[in-house]
Amino acid sequence: MTIRPITEADYGAVGEVHVRTWQVGYAGIIPADYLAALDPAVSAERRRTEPRPPGAHTLVAEEDGRIVGFVSFGPDRTDPRIGELYAIYVLPDQWGCGTGRQLLTAAKETLKASGYPEMRLWVLAENDRARQFYERMDLAPDGATDTYTPRGTEAQLPELRYTTSL
Repeated sequence: MTIRPITEADYGAVGEVHVRTWQVGYAGIIPADYLAALDPAVSAERRRTEPRPPGAHTLVAEEDGRIVGFVSFGPDRTDPRIGELYAIYVLPDQWGCGTGRQLLTAAKETLKASGYPEMRLWVLAENDRARQFYERMDLAPDGATDTYTPRGTEAQLPELRYTTSL
């Protein structure tokens, strides 16, 4: 397994990872019609065209020439003195194989080397699998809550913020 910075040539594969992971990982949490309508090409195009925050990074996990996961992180969107994990997704057939652990470790190490004292992330309250993963990786809820509404839906999904020292 190789963890490396994303290149533009990876955007299509990262779009596939993003959509497939959402469709499996968020089944029963996010409305099914929303998940069914997700398009890897749209995800890839968003990555090409939407500006990233200054200091943001994306790393990919590549195994045997195939992108199997990615992690995006950088300065916290509300407090740039803190690091934030924006996204981490691994193909379902790689769950439990250490890919997520390697990606999250690389993100934490990069944020720490950049001088961030801690890292935060937001996770859907009902996403038990992800919450257990984060807790195994030394993150814990810090008491902050919010709601997430997928684009074009009226769903109000509770989110929890997790934090760890770097």
